[in-house]
Amino acid sequence: MKIIYMGTPDFAVCALESIIKAGHEVLACFTQPDRPKGRGKSLKPTPVKVKAEEYNIPVYQPEKIREEENVNIIRNLNPDVIVVAAFGQLLPESILNIPKYGCINIHASLLPKYRGAAPIEWAIIDGEKETGVTTMYMEKGLDTGDMLDVKKVEIAKDETGASLHDKLAEAGAELILETLKKLESGTSVRIKQDDSKSSYAKMLKKEMGEMDFSKSATELERLIRGLNPWPCAYTEINGKMIKIYSAEVVQVTGNPGEILDTTNKSFTIACKEGGLKIKSLQPEGKKCMDTAAYLNGNKILNGMYAGKTSV
Repeated sequence: MKIIYMGTPDFAVCALESIIKAGHEVLACFTQPDRPKGRGKSLKPTPVKVKAEEYNIPVYQPEKIREEENVNIIRNLNPDVIVVAAFGQLLPESILNIPKYGCINIHASLLPKYRGAAPIEWAIIDGEKETGVTTMYMEKGLDTGDMLDVKKVEIAKDETGASLHDKLAEAGAELILETLKKLESGTSVRIKQDDSKSSYAKMLKKEMGEMDFSKSATELERLIRGLNPWPCAYTEINGKMIKIYSAEVVQVTGNPGEILDTTNKSFTIACKEGGLKIKSLQPEGKKCMDTAAYLNGNKILNGMYAGKTSV
């Protein structure tokens, strides 16, 4: 099939490569413009752009895909289908109506659950046992189009946002090939979403990571895993911010935020129910380290408190 591919982050790279290796003709890739990153604020290409250039595929990086010149480029390319994975812009009807087989989105959830920007992380934070990938027709609404195919993925007990991201990227790469095959052979079946069962996975923000120890240890441990590697769960100890990368739920009793069971290798923070034995963390200005390494240079005592009122 003649395909235009639209995607931006690492999540979209697996499916692009899968489509290329399956023998489809990728006419062009559309991705977000290069953005300044790092301390030097130099422009950095998107992961999809890097992969497309490896295969000598033309790359377009419009600020606004809906502008007429971009619509004309797509119309002139005359694709059979447009495949979209985490592109970062909504497509207008003028583009949705161009391809013979429509515009197909690879979405990282079991729709209609977790429509929106951060389905991977919220599935972990909410304590789901499984999630998956859905291929769907795109329409004007946000992730509301008819579904085509679904692939389920189990969420492991130690799953992080990073590990689940990689699993779902691979699942999406497999699933899109099934969907394209069915579209081409005329065997695909459209399944309407049940809007009454929908939920919204809102965009992640740094302030979401602030740990509130009046919640249960179980809830906070899921938050830590879901926000790893970005934006990360965090708290304050001795007035200094630390990011928490991993922790174990333990049965302790103490005031929310109270530090307990301190040794030269570990410490535990009490929550409303249970506590969190901190396993790895990142102090300000340092790299991530295990708790024993942190305690080599930082004094943590029983009775101290974690949080904005820490003493």
